[in-house]
Amino acid sequence: MYLQDVKRSGTTLLLGAILSCVSGLAFASDDHAWPEKPVTMVVPFPAGGPTDIVARQMAKQLSQQLGQPFVVENRGGANATIGMQHVATAKPDGYTILYNTSSIALSPALYKNLSYDPITAFDPVSTTANVPLVVLVNPRLPVDTLSELKAHIKTHKTTYASGGMGNITHLGGFLLNKNLQINALHVPYKGSAPALVDVMGGQVDYMVNTLNDSLPAIRGKKVRILAIASLRRNEALLPDVPTVDEAGLKNFEIGAWQGVVVPRGTPKPVIDKLNQTIRNTLNRADFKATLQEQGTEALGSTPEAYREFIGKETERWKQVVQDAGVTSS
Repeated sequence: MYLQDVKRSGTTLLLGAILSCVSGLAFASDDHAWPEKPVTMVVPFPAGGPTDIVARQMAKQLSQQLGQPFVVENRGGANATIGMQHVATAKPDGYTILYNTSSIALSPALYKNLSYDPITAFDPVSTTANVPLVVLVNPRLPVDTLSELKAHIKTHKTTYASGGMGNITHLGGFLLNKNLQINALHVPYKGSAPALVDVMGGQVDYMVNTLNDSLPAIRGKKVRILAIASLRRNEALLPDVPTVDEAGLKNFEIGAWQGVVVPRGTPKPVIDKLNQTIRNTLNRADFKATLQEQGTEALGSTPEAYREFIGKETERWKQVVQDAGVTSS
């Protein structure tokens, strides 16, 4: 399915380490002794959210390994387009980078009048992580499986929440409903946190949300989890929770993936050094374990593989956005 190729690219770290020794020699002779000063990592979402948490962990590791501060700057709003635009117009010198999410693949279909092209404005560096989506219901809803949810919706007026129109939680919920051949009323919120609160409180019946954002509510039994939208179970955290694939929707996989991109034209030695440092971090057992505890999977890829992946995801979500009838100016 859609994440398999980019996951496989993360298994080439040993080869990458060897190549980095060669490229490191070339880099040493280059006049770009990057980084020589603090680097700004723009996160296009508010502080404290699921993306911000992973980004700050990565920034800390980059600071330690590269010897300069990587300062997280939150520029949230408009499904991440505000932060993306800021980086798209930044000087391509390696000192402003974007910790991006799947929003980079959604925005071309969602926004018709962007001042930048998300495909051509950036040079991809590497994937970093993937957070699978999970299907959650209010615990008072009399359903324990996806098939029971489908049967319930067929006979009851039902609502589903999301973190906002065009958000991955909205489109993930839409795609689930489409595949289940059910209709429910969409209730968008300004962020997944208030949406989840209302699912817990029963104001809304269910939602599709990121696993890392949902874990406290799941563990506190404030919501009931029906399935996880990955192709294999999360044996570490949720071994008894079936995948959507197991529940009958074959090859159904949706995740809020993350990565790093830089303004187009950033010197290749900077991209290569940043890529190798990110991938070295993602290959560390302690870092992988930290992410796993949060319901997040470490990825890692070459810049070329990430560019191809973004292109495929952009095409994938273009059709979903069109089917959902979501557009913005």
